[in-house]
Amino acid sequence: MSEQTAQGGTSAGRRVVVVGAGMAGVQTAVALRELGFKGPVTVIGAEPHQPYDRPPLSKAVLLGKAEDSAFDVDFESLGVELRLGCEVLALRSAEHELDTEAGPVPYDVLVLATGAEPITLPGTEGVPGVHLLRTLDDAERLKPVLARQHDIVVVGAGWIGAEFATAAREAGCAVTVVEAADHPLAGALPPEVAAPMTGWYADAGVELRTHARVERIEPGAVVLADGTRLPAGAAVVGIGARPATAWLAGSGVELGPHGDVLADDRLRTSVEDVYAVGDCASFPSARYGERLLVHHWDNALQGPRTVAANILGETPAVYDPVPYFWSEQFGRFVQYAGHHAAADRMVWRGDASGPAWTVCWLHENRLMALLAVGRPRDLAQGRRLIEAGRAMDPEAVADPGKPLKDAAVDQSGGSGRRP
Repeated sequence: MSEQTAQGGTSAGRRVVVVGAGMAGVQTAVALRELGFKGPVTVIGAEPHQPYDRPPLSKAVLLGKAEDSAFDVDFESLGVELRLGCEVLALRSAEHELDTEAGPVPYDVLVLATGAEPITLPGTEGVPGVHLLRTLDDAERLKPVLARQHDIVVVGAGWIGAEFATAAREAGCAVTVVEAADHPLAGALPPEVAAPMTGWYADAGVELRTHARVERIEPGAVVLADGTRLPAGAAVVGIGARPATAWLAGSGVELGPHGDVLADDRLRTSVEDVYAVGDCASFPSARYGERLLVHHWDNALQGPRTVAANILGETPAVYDPVPYFWSEQFGRFVQYAGHHAAADRMVWRGDASGPAWTVCWLHENRLMALLAVGRPRDLAQGRRLIEAGRAMDPEAVADPGKPLKDAAVDQSGGSGRRP
């Protein structure tokens, strides 16, 4: 950390500019004030709306149960300047300046919190009836589609696809979900874990077609690679998201293979006085022995505290969280904590054909990750066990009647590190 940055907490004249007005950007501004930063703070957002939370978009907002999901933050009382409806075009790091639609914006410390943008299906740009679900405007465009109870085809059986299909069925729409892989959540979970979820679609009255590649989307129909034509009053594409970082080209900020800003363990970028947090950034995890790119709400909530602490320079903080997310789909509450890539053993707790079950991933008997369906206590206890690096008794883990915390093996000096 430069000496200039380390003095951020004591120099009232130093200006922090945050690019991105989502959860990560807003919480960075809030954390700076909570930790005592006195200098000017500006948050720049490309959307014209008051900063808002995204999870309700696929639920309450989409179904008309809430008008919006604006954050309950009094920016005026915090002394935080909002510049909304302002797109940032480029970063000139040598000059400590941003280029925006409204002109140049200087900074002393810059925080990149631009989030992620949905991946579009090639050839669908401008086709009537094709939708994404990422922003408040996206949700507003989809509300009348659900209200008219159109036949809807969802492309992609990932988290957002399942959540949207759930809302569409609740609204009375006929829903077909098409997935190119052989099982739902193919990018997130192994087949044997996702297999029980396949039945959830049918139970909810949703047709799930796997091994189904989309050839093209036409007005009124989705055409599959095998020639099948699926009637579609609307098509919703949910095939993933990528970090919104294209505007950083030529800035000197180092990007990873997925377009992610390569932050260090204090969420600093390769450019002096520039931090990155939330969906747009990856970070090295000592706990898991690899770099993580986490596109989930909790990461956008937790990371800003580390960024703010390091900007102030008073208590330099390392960022190495246990990733966590949740999803509400087809009447189930699904939670996941950790990262299971390095696991060498998978243990089931409960009957996956029932309403409540958990899968635990172990590495040399240490809990690395778990997925809990309708078992929030497993998730809460498991997350703490992962953080503590506790060794587990696999047989005890497999007993759904035993609290997960009681399956931990007595030991001293658990490091929380992967051996």
